[in-house]
Amino acid sequence: MILERINELLSEVGQLSAKNAEEIEQLRLKYLSKKGEITALMADFRLVAADQKKAVGMKINELKQLAQDKLEELKASVGTEKQSRELLDLTRTPYPIRLGTRHPLTIVRNQIIDILQRMGFTLAEGPEIDDDLHVFTKLNFAPDHPARDMQDTFFIETNPDEVTKNVILRSHTSNDQSRIMERQQPPIRVICPGRVYRNEAISARAHCFFHQLEGLYIDKNVSFTDLKQVLLTFARELFGPDTKIRLRPSYFPFTEPSAEMDISCHICGGKGCGFCKHTGWVEILGCGMVDPNVLEACGIDSSVYSGYAFGLGIERITNLKYHVADLRLFSENDVRFLRQFESAY
Repeated sequence: MILERINELLSEVGQLSAKNAEEIEQLRLKYLSKKGEITALMADFRLVAADQKKAVGMKINELKQLAQDKLEELKASVGTEKQSRELLDLTRTPYPIRLGTRHPLTIVRNQIIDILQRMGFTLAEGPEIDDDLHVFTKLNFAPDHPARDMQDTFFIETNPDEVTKNVILRSHTSNDQSRIMERQQPPIRVICPGRVYRNEAISARAHCFFHQLEGLYIDKNVSFTDLKQVLLTFARELFGPDTKIRLRPSYFPFTEPSAEMDISCHICGGKGCGFCKHTGWVEILGCGMVDPNVLEACGIDSSVYSGYAFGLGIERITNLKYHVADLRLFSENDVRFLRQFESAY
């Protein structure tokens, strides 16, 4: 009789199930407590015949172990379900989570770097906080040049009573070029991207910080013709094979002669539209031959070497490619704006 009861309980325990911790506790009390089914069997064990005690004892131990294992299994199962329910976010959208996208300035910056690296330029970066010597003096800026004025340049205040005019937030990435020239002898062929700062009122067309990329090539017998061919190739790679360029005389302290480069408007094909102010041309960068004074100030013999430099605003190029009307959108991190560039790279 006792073996039959044990077999019934083995079958019963093997099929146990529970939905929560309370039900598991009820099962424990039913089978393993002092008044439970298995404890009762052990109390009846004294009535078993001597020749059957070994077999019955082994069966009771098997039943007890099965009950303990089953309850542990149910506890683990219920605990996992409870944890899953606690981690469930009922406010989460049923649609898949959208992937992020690169910032439009990063997209265009990477495109520009890729084009120029394929043309033989190497990447170099410098400090955003620099001294007057590398940002202005070595680049042939006169002591009374307007760019040194507080209206244009951010000076670092180290003492509440005075502004230290030797430490500034760079207003252009040309400081990278002066540092490279003073520590490296030609040939030099580098591009220097980075963030720059100017003390300007923030509006749809201007900001107190923006991004530039400058190129520098110094070697023997470098000419303006070399510069023009590099810029023409660059413009056609970036804006399309039918792009035309023109160079207009200009002035920069660190180049002589200097020029500003326009490209044919890629919207109207040079015919004239509102974007190019009906001229057919859009300015994209400044350039020129490195002034001999700059070479000498950086320790390079200007009687042996010559070079060219060019600089462009990444925001401006991004505007030309994607027609972004307000510069402030680039720094506001509005995901509605950023999602427009998911397929741009």
